[in-house]
Amino acid sequence: MSDATNRLQARLAEMLEATRLTGNGRLTEATVLIQKALTGQGQGQGRGNGPAPVDPPTIDLVAERVSTAKSGSRSPSPSETFKPEAFGSSSSAGHSAAAATGSAAILPDRIREVMQTVVQGLGRQGLGRQGAGRTFSPLLKGLDGTAASPRVMGTGEFSEYRFENGAGARSYKLYVPSKAAPSSPLVVMLHGCTQSPDDFAAGTAMNLLAEELGFLVAYPGQSSRANGHKCWNWFETRDQGRENGEAGIIAGLTRAVIAEHDVDPARVYIAGLSAGAAAAANVAQAYPDLYAALGIHSGLAAGCARDLSSALMAMNMGAPGSTSPNGFGAPVEGLRVPTIVFHGDGDSTVNPRNGDQILAQAGVARLEASEMPVETSTGGLSYARTRFADETGRVLVENWVVKGLGHAWSGGDPSGSYTDARGPDASRAMIEFFLGHRLGR
Repeated sequence: MSDATNRLQARLAEMLEATRLTGNGRLTEATVLIQKALTGQGQGQGRGNGPAPVDPPTIDLVAERVSTAKSGSRSPSPSETFKPEAFGSSSSAGHSAAAATGSAAILPDRIREVMQTVVQGLGRQGLGRQGAGRTFSPLLKGLDGTAASPRVMGTGEFSEYRFENGAGARSYKLYVPSKAAPSSPLVVMLHGCTQSPDDFAAGTAMNLLAEELGFLVAYPGQSSRANGHKCWNWFETRDQGRENGEAGIIAGLTRAVIAEHDVDPARVYIAGLSAGAAAAANVAQAYPDLYAALGIHSGLAAGCARDLSSALMAMNMGAPGSTSPNGFGAPVEGLRVPTIVFHGDGDSTVNPRNGDQILAQAGVARLEASEMPVETSTGGLSYARTRFADETGRVLVENWVVKGLGHAWSGGDPSGSYTDARGPDASRAMIEFFLGHRLGR
């Protein structure tokens, strides 16, 4: 690991500790620690061997807010975007989010700016979010971002449930379209940090597509008790393996929906954004017998991190490679699930190099690449699309690189958080890819 990376991680650790102190009302100590971090004197001065470790560690893939003239949104001010809970521990830290927010309100403006600057240096992890549960926009777009005629939501049901098995318990929401066909496909959607099932459903407009095409959508919700800002713990080994932790919960939840509804078990798919995308990759890697295809938006390869340090490295520089599926870092190959990848080349939260590593893991080296002509969406973002097919011509992997897109869902609806409506419609592209795949083929 380079000295620069070590310094970066040390600064993050000091900011985490400063945030913990702030939440406990120890503002003077927090201010001193921040000042030491800024001058490079944070370690070994007044704190023994440096800041106390945060236990348990958490790494937040908080999606980047994108403001565009087209959507009519404005960029949030520093006082709106800075929230200390974006650094919090994945367990209960002894103070509420409300208390942490209140502490931030009395911090000097300079301290808020400094802490936000440090986070930007670690990948510009966006610190704000929109409210969840907004209404759905009826506007759908084609794959190139072209607006289609308005569609109505219909009379589908969007209900909340709770699932529990030996690995744990989570709540989830399920959308059942008003005209669900017999043996319908099922899509499992994993939200990003600070999001909720309602928010993610709004931003991706996936329920509208479900109503149009007749498939079910399940949205597992991360618990704030499992992670301070509801990030899926994609970097924890206990949450990556088969029948263990969060991977086991999500797979069990998926099986429950299949059993309780008229779902075709050969047409079950999983997708996610950011931390949810990294978690989806882990789940698909552990359960290639359950999911027929995988969608990764602004995410990372399965098993690319084992702890906080390796997660930071993967996010900022891409995971170190490994030729062994059981070794540290993303395996060169191993993911046998058909995969579609979306990533913005302007993503400074998750390095776009991670998209390349997902492709390598999916085995594109053994497939025939076909590059489509570069196109531009009506929102003004150009994108490159590459398909990878086997010897029969069947497309097993698809890669979309959107020029100028940050850490946000491409072509998403601005009624949900962390979307960029200017890009090509990632939701529709994923569904069209998914429906071309079945288990057993």
